[in-house]
Amino acid sequence: MITITDKAKSKIDHLMQDAQMDDTYFLRVSVKGGGCSGLSYNLDFDNEEKTGDQFFEDRGIRIALDMKSFLYLAGTELDFSDGLNGKGFNFHNPNASRSCGCGESFSV
Repeated sequence: MITITDKAKSKIDHLMQDAQMDDTYFLRVSVKGGGCSGLSYNLDFDNEEKTGDQFFEDRGIRIALDMKSFLYLAGTELDFSDGLNGKGFNFHNPNASRSCGCGESFSV
């Protein structure tokens, strides 16, 4: 399961409202090969289920993960920062043995 902080929920809600997405849309979180640590995080909005999707809901946000990504992201917390040290979504992944400085990629 992926959990979402209050700040991340607020930003996701804001992005969905700005794009005029209805309640058929959900947050798709995935892992792709690449990045400076070997695997990178990917966030997107989607409204089409794919075979093998795992669905979770936290703080009213519906989240989809494919099975491969679920194995890497189980227990992850999604946060949002708008501070001086960088703006954007941050993943607090207990499965990562190493993360890059920018926080966008990791290895296990």
